[in-house]
Amino acid sequence: MRFGFEKLAQDGAARAGVIHTPRGEIRTPAFMPVGTAATVKAMMPESVRATGADILLGNTYHLMLRPGAERIDRLGGLHRFMNWERPILTDSGGFQVMSLAGLRKLTEQGVTFKSHIDGSKHELTPERSMEIQRLLGSDIVMCFDECPALPASDKAVAESMRLSMRWAARSKDAFGDRPGHALFGIMQGGVTPELREESAEALKAIGFDGYAVGGLAVGEGQEAMFGVLDYATGFLPEDRPRYLMGVGKPDDIVGAVKRGIDMMDCVLPSRSGRTGQVFTRHGVVNIKNARHQDDPRPLDEACTCPACRNYSRAYLHHVFRSQEIISSMLLTWHNLHYFQEIMGEMRAAISQARFAAWEAEFHAGRAVGDIEPL
Repeated sequence: MRFGFEKLAQDGAARAGVIHTPRGEIRTPAFMPVGTAATVKAMMPESVRATGADILLGNTYHLMLRPGAERIDRLGGLHRFMNWERPILTDSGGFQVMSLAGLRKLTEQGVTFKSHIDGSKHELTPERSMEIQRLLGSDIVMCFDECPALPASDKAVAESMRLSMRWAARSKDAFGDRPGHALFGIMQGGVTPELREESAEALKAIGFDGYAVGGLAVGEGQEAMFGVLDYATGFLPEDRPRYLMGVGKPDDIVGAVKRGIDMMDCVLPSRSGRTGQVFTRHGVVNIKNARHQDDPRPLDEACTCPACRNYSRAYLHHVFRSQEIISSMLLTWHNLHYFQEIMGEMRAAISQARFAAWEAEFHAGRAVGDIEPL
């Protein structure tokens, strides 16, 4: 079975569909929980699946450093290694290398950098990135790119984008012919329409199985991000999935889908769960606050996740304050469940041609705020 994308419905720019892979179907719009180091923190793989996730994201940079791509390959590949038999997308490592700033050297060939773990020296090139992702057994492979932090000058963004396009061509050559596996190109260009269009045209000339919008959620703010998405998705092919990298908060996700995005990922649900921040249809709850210590109600009375079904706010406040491991487990499960619930509701709304009405209800519910104290 080959990789393929099928658009099932469209309402405005919002799309609902399915990505077909040999390891299973991915319903879109799709949110991908992040399993940076071959684990979604505080979650068992079967628990992640129970939230409704069809696909996970793994991190090339972290996995190449520890435990090593060659070791994972010898042990049967990333799916077997982490006990996740459904699709996995791996990023190329470019974003993490960008964040190393003082520990890296950038050239036309690629990037040399020092490990944040032990200071050892490594080189990451388009060819090496493709090799690592092949060793991991990734179902969806991302081409190697350079992602400048914003704000930046148009000159700097243009130079970075054109380097990424040259690396995209090298990534495609190195990827080769791998039936059942997909390679996505990454559009760059900052917040400049002309550069975004130039990048999209370069990627389409190379030809990819899917297209990501990169270089956003890196400091430009939501208004600027939506401003780019208002036109950038229109530069990309209709018959390929569109992936917005590293996004985001629930309202970011809804706004992105409204503008034609099919796939997203973010560490926010799991990271926030570990720090006591909980996302609900009423808005954000900070379980660490003392107001919850005597509250017998669930986080969200309409939620069916284990945290809401079986535990009170008072208990969740207690285990968080006590730094018990179950706190991270339950709050992360709830957040991932809520994010997947949003995706399912959007898929249904798009299929029923009522996305605008659903979006209005979504924002209205959050505007009311958290449920009133007892």
